[in-house]
Amino acid sequence: MTGSEESPSFRLAYVPGVTPAKWVRIWNERLPDVPLHLVAVSAAEAPDVLRGGSADAGLVRLPVDRTVFSAIPLYAETTVVVVPKDHVVAAVDEVSADDLADDIVLHPLDDVVGWERPPGRPAIERPATTADAIELVAAGVGLLVVPQSLARLHHRRDLTYRPVTDAPQSSVALSWPEEATTDLVEDFIGIVRGRTVNSTRGRTPPPAQQKRKPAAGKAGSGKAGAGKPGSGKAAAGKNPRGRSAAPKAGKRGKPRRRS
Repeated sequence: MTGSEESPSFRLAYVPGVTPAKWVRIWNERLPDVPLHLVAVSAAEAPDVLRGGSADAGLVRLPVDRTVFSAIPLYAETTVVVVPKDHVVAAVDEVSADDLADDIVLHPLDDVVGWERPPGRPAIERPATTADAIELVAAGVGLLVVPQSLARLHHRRDLTYRPVTDAPQSSVALSWPEEATTDLVEDFIGIVRGRTVNSTRGRTPPPAQQKRKPAAGKAGSGKAGAGKPGSGKAAAGKNPRGRSAAPKAGKRGKPRRRS
């Protein structure tokens, strides 16, 4: 290897709330010689990171620009409202958007729910980040509606959350630039789609893993002539059912002399 050559590696971007640990573990088991580097990015930064080549693929939130990126949807998250533990919402199992109509609902600039019109009453100013909004909820300023993974990510002992039954959901996808679908990207696609290590979809397995077809026409070999179909033993009269080809003659006694 020359000084200009680099060992292969795979860079995976991921946005807040997404946990790539399971897929990283499978990658390390299947491709131990190819390091996987995680690149933490915000949801807003993810498209530029992928477009600029700072990551080979990313676990991002939909939508993405489908004229530039390929995307495989993975799952959709439950949307929840984060409230102080002494809030009335904490006493129920779930709420609707209408149940929040009288509350101030914070709408951070990095919101990923994608409301056409957020529920509740708007705050005077929009928090810059979800983390800032969590601090305001803890201070009693308002409530916050986020995907459940973000509520868990920003967990605090003085806060809790409940599902919002009629809220839009945030979907997570594996995405990469369409023009940069490399072999390593195909490998990671196979992992997130649950393909087995022996699957031939995506990449062609190395020659050692390809099964050889048995050569046809062994019947004419020397082995076949030694007591197998076509040998002298078979010609001596055994049919496929194991019976003699020629029927046995009935037993006769000795002829009697005439007196």
